[in-house]
Amino acid sequence: MSMVPAMAARADRRAEFAYHLLRAALERFQLSVPELSNDQHDAAERIANRTFALESVALASPEAAGIVVPDVEIDGAVAEIQSRYESHAAFIEDLEKNGLDESVLRSALARELSFNAVMERVSSKIPAVSDLDIQIFYQLHSDRFTRPETRKARHILVTVNEDYPENTHDNAMQRLQPLVGKLRRNPGRFKDLARKHSECPTALEGGKLGELTSGKLYPELDTALFSMEEGEISNIIETEIGLHILYCEKVNRAVKVPLSRAKRKIRAILEQRHRRACQQAWLGKMQEQQA
Repeated sequence: MSMVPAMAARADRRAEFAYHLLRAALERFQLSVPELSNDQHDAAERIANRTFALESVALASPEAAGIVVPDVEIDGAVAEIQSRYESHAAFIEDLEKNGLDESVLRSALARELSFNAVMERVSSKIPAVSDLDIQIFYQLHSDRFTRPETRKARHILVTVNEDYPENTHDNAMQRLQPLVGKLRRNPGRFKDLARKHSECPTALEGGKLGELTSGKLYPELDTALFSMEEGEISNIIETEIGLHILYCEKVNRAVKVPLSRAKRKIRAILEQRHRRACQQAWLGKMQEQQA
């Protein structure tokens, strides 16, 4: 008779492992378990073995003592998953397809929530992030707190196609050259002239290219745009698709976010790093002790 509880426990573990396998399949391949190829299934199973083992180590630790996940929290986790389906019947069908049922899912989610609670308990005593830590991070990662320079631009395009007389290179140049002078005298006409002359779909919006960071345009246009002054009209620029006139409508210079504004974000980043490092070290220690 004593074998019956042990066999039941093993069956429960296999069922709960199916949840880890499904989670790995969805996170790694965006597929359910039956949709995996053999190689994908092997990869997902390796991930699931690792996560299930870590979960089991944590839940068998002294730090797990006294942790109770309220039913309402488990109910919420089940409801969140069910909300992804069109109907309850579709939800049940998909569970069964992946070797689960509602009872097993609920048990697996309870384990997962308990594991999360253990991890929070383990990392609750990490040292507070100091102002010095924040200042060092800010200095070492200053590029993360700098908004790059942008340029608001418009263009007029005439394509070059030697098969059409009006679009030979020489004729395209002749069509654009008078526009350069007109636009330099009155840049405010750019939208209207772009609508009338440009062969780019952006003509419908007055040649609008939007607000751009460096590297978003053809190299020839990019180089020209980021060397122009605000309000400047370019010379005729040739790219692989034709001839262009650029209008640098506005320049937004690069801005470094001050430490006072970045401080909260940096603190959150460092706290998350410290939590993960603490949790990983603790899990490693628990695995050694339980090996």
